[in-house]
Amino acid sequence: MSEEKPRQFVGKAEFKKGLEGAITNESSISYVDGVNGKLIYRGYSIDDLCAGGGGYEETAYLLLNGSLPKKAELDTFKADLAARRSIPDDVKNVINHSAKLGHPMSTLRTAVSMLGSLNPKEFEVTVENNYDIALSLTAQIPTIVAATQRARKDEPILDPDPSIGLSEDFLRMMTGEMPEARTAEVMDMALIMHAEHGMNASTFSAMVTNSSLTDLYSSIIAGIGSLKGPLHGGANEMTLRTFMEIGDPDSTDQWFADAKAKKIKVMGFGHRVYKAYDPRAVLFDPIAKEFSERAGTGNLYEISKKLEALVVADLGGRGIFPNVDFFSGIIYNAMGIDTDMFTPIFAVARISGWTARILEYLPDNRLFRPRAVYIGDLESSYTPIEDR
Repeated sequence: MSEEKPRQFVGKAEFKKGLEGAITNESSISYVDGVNGKLIYRGYSIDDLCAGGGGYEETAYLLLNGSLPKKAELDTFKADLAARRSIPDDVKNVINHSAKLGHPMSTLRTAVSMLGSLNPKEFEVTVENNYDIALSLTAQIPTIVAATQRARKDEPILDPDPSIGLSEDFLRMMTGEMPEARTAEVMDMALIMHAEHGMNASTFSAMVTNSSLTDLYSSIIAGIGSLKGPLHGGANEMTLRTFMEIGDPDSTDQWFADAKAKKIKVMGFGHRVYKAYDPRAVLFDPIAKEFSERAGTGNLYEISKKLEALVVADLGGRGIFPNVDFFSGIIYNAMGIDTDMFTPIFAVARISGWTARILEYLPDNRLFRPRAVYIGDLESSYTPIEDR
């Protein structure tokens, strides 16, 4: 039996794949209490922020500026964002050209890149300039995503209406119709719940990229690329497709038995941090029931609850419970939003979290440079190519 190769690493370090548990920086932006199932933005629970009535703009202000705004401050912030929602014609042309070619996250990635190319101050890496870009991206990404939905259906791209709120205008630009007040309210809640979530994969990707002192657009593109994956932002798409694959609530037991036998991961369950119910899933659960019943898709909600009971009974003892993706797709589907658009909506929300983290880290920036544990040979003998 051959000897195991020594792990080559100078210094002491605990090795876990995926940097699990690794500390990368200090932050006062958000705290994910995985044991007790709480999510806190700068001291405030998402339950209070969703119920507070300030909308997504209030949460974006909180994340970017560090405190809740007074009424006059919020009014000014909303007006500023509303004035920034428009996108240049060159970006519209990119969207019209690429929207039918692939996934809408690819269109979003390309559109943000074009925004950067059009900004003469793209490479001015200061807190002040990056904050200005952060405000513009927070305002423009909803317009880009809405335009992508329109272009995919050969419908004309709609310009923003600065007289209404961000969530309301986002839905209007997607559908061509003013949303009901309740629908806009729930979209606001969805954006608030998805705005920030600790050092998740896309946030880390954006921060690592920005730590090289590249432009903010490139950093956000890195975040978009990470969010696109099915183990991160794309999970809500996969979860809804699972419900649709099951089709009938009475088929849930057999589907789960087959999935378990084949060791297929049930999407929408478990989280690297939460060992209790995801608080966002708790908020979304009754809304998913409400909206699916209104839309005549109550069978999807019934399937979700049956599947939840089966998975929790099987794996709940290991801390595996529904996460936010388990119910969000049911809600978006009931709103009439295409499944491929679910992850871009995640980006509409998360832009404020991405940029807040980058802005917080920038003043004392240090390039991220982790190490890998080398397990290869150390003294291989080189053989000339003619002798191999």
